[in-house]
Amino acid sequence: MQVSRAPAIRVVSPLASNTIAQQRPAHGSEAVINEISAGLLASDAYTSPKFLYDSLGSKLFEAICELPEYYPTRTEASIFAAYGADMAHAIGEGASLIDLGAGNCAKAASLFPLLKPAQYVPVDISRDFLLGAVAQLQQRFPQIEMTALGLDFSSGFELPDSVRGERRVFFYPGSSIGNFSPEQAVTFLRGLRANAGADGGLLIGVDLIKDRAVLDAAYDDALGVTGAFNLNMLRHLNHLIGADFDVDQWQHVAFFNPEKSRIEMHLEARCPLTVTWRGGERDFSRGERIHTEDSYKYTRQSFVTLLEKAGFATSRMWTDKNNWFAVIHARAIPD
Repeated sequence: MQVSRAPAIRVVSPLASNTIAQQRPAHGSEAVINEISAGLLASDAYTSPKFLYDSLGSKLFEAICELPEYYPTRTEASIFAAYGADMAHAIGEGASLIDLGAGNCAKAASLFPLLKPAQYVPVDISRDFLLGAVAQLQQRFPQIEMTALGLDFSSGFELPDSVRGERRVFFYPGSSIGNFSPEQAVTFLRGLRANAGADGGLLIGVDLIKDRAVLDAAYDDALGVTGAFNLNMLRHLNHLIGADFDVDQWQHVAFFNPEKSRIEMHLEARCPLTVTWRGGERDFSRGERIHTEDSYKYTRQSFVTLLEKAGFATSRMWTDKNNWFAVIHARAIPD
């Protein structure tokens, strides 16, 4: 290791196009209702962070990335700017770049001139948001074959045959891997390894442990944008499962938990209240919380160890000058 400072969306290209029959559960489906209901009825209520990302949630997260307190986006971007050529050399041209949690696709697009991928496969749970982003991107890069997937990849998935089998490189920036516990992260990364093939790999962003004040501010900004992002999930749940959450009855809470090395985000009831939804209800006392997201932070070595457990060998690591963030290229370990 070297350390340096939904249904598929059809995208038409002059060179090539694909249609992939990949599906995710529809809004209001029994599977979605059961999943959310199980979390809300748990002794300590919780929801999956994937439900933060409806169209408005995706736009609010874009705004979060522009905040002065939110260091991950600009710090990671500085690493890409400084070492993008090194990353391209390590990966090589002509790969199939599979962008997990692609959002507006901006991070991957910034690397296109250097990576020169043969195929770009953005994946995101927010299908409509992804559709607009990829349509614009295809206009800028008509030479790249693009096939977008609107689906939930958090519990694992298999890529369809329409995605090229050779040189698959999973791109997972933004330290989104931190939304999984370390044990869940190993399981998730093993799934990527199974889809990567013998010559595949991974380019991943990882948030490193740092001063607690920096971490707390990044997830509880002065303008309250992160709070709005968190609270918007209640509106999304109302839509998904016919719930009657009143956003004004809840407040955003976020803090770093040093014992578990993670940021925790919660929604806290401002008063005693009852929430009902399709097939269920729950009483919440004042101060009771719904756990909405975790963001685990790692040391460089602890994440390298995690990658090895999942079947990846770290080939290169790049960090910023403060060692706040790392981007790692890892190759699939041969079976």
